Amino acid sequence: MKTIKVYQTRAYGPEARFELVEIPAPKLSSGQILIEVKATSLNPMDNKILRHELRGPELPAILHGDVSGVVSAVGPNVDDFIVGNEVYACAGGFIGTSGVLAEFMVADVRLVARKPSSLSFIESAALPLVVITAWESLIDSAKILEGEHVLIHGGIGGVGHVAVQLAKAKGARVATTVSSKEAAKMARNFGADDIIYYRDETVENYVQRLTNNNGFDVVYDTVGGPNFENSLQAVRTYGRVVTVFTGPEATVLDLKTAFFKGVSIHTQNMSIPLITGKGREHHGTILKEAAKLADAGKLKPLIDPHHFTFAEANEAHAFFESKKYLGKIVLTP
Repeated sequence: MKTIKVYQTRAYGPEARFELVEIPAPKLSSGQILIEVKATSLNPMDNKILRHELRGPELPAILHGDVSGVVSAVGPNVDDFIVGNEVYACAGGFIGTSGVLAEFMVADVRLVARKPSSLSFIESAALPLVVITAWESLIDSAKILEGEHVLIHGGIGGVGHVAVQLAKAKGARVATTVSSKEAAKMARNFGADDIIYYRDETVENYVQRLTNNNGFDVVYDTVGGPNFENSLQAVRTYGRVVTVFTGPEATVLDLKTAFFKGVSIHTQNMSIPLITGKGREHHGTILKEAAKLADAGKLKPLIDPHHFTFAEANEAHAFFESKKYLGKIVLTP
């Protein structure tokens, strides 16, 4: 194998597009494996990088981070994987790393885990980034406990629907915000105990209705922006708030509410180990534990029914930008 086919972009910004090219086949260094790509999913970060809202790899760039596939070769000092293993990971597409829109990709073995045996390649590719994000937020940062009342904003979003399932697996009582009865039904299927129609009910009302005005032990804000203030209002005294991304609207935050309630605030950015190289082993560990939950029937992805191939990556990003999707958008070679 002298060359491989990849879909790369030569520019970032509103007009950026992927194009098919052939590049020299990658070589493996110590601690790396070569994955024959079977599927990838489209995360908001992937689109933000393409549109130059976040900094990405040097151009020309291969994007997308989530991957499921089969180990095709192993480099030196790799003991946990052999050729033929079915794996999944969020292993590239950020600063300093090449991405997944390719026939094969090189991955740091520390980021990789065996994919859930009960899930397909398509289902497995929908999980890595959102599972890692939700796990680091709820389990590592907020340290949720059995019996705690957890509010998750955006209960059927990419991160939100996984967060609901992780919180339930930890024995928490889960409340979540949704926009419709259809969304409420889906959230309940993922394990939500309490449903909040955020367009119809004020924070004050649902805090009174669901917590007797005490507030939630943990609030996980997967929405960001102006919703951060709602999270501070909803959390109890000495509670914990985790936010994934506050957005440009919240460059200056009014933290008086947090101060007077003694709230601890956690921010979460799962891309740090990918960019810095620090803490990569933990990502692999999270994915191992997530695979166990999936195989135990406690974790499943929500996947949009529209299917795209790698050759349709531009159409997939346009569909993402239309906001007409419901669940993770998945692409296959």
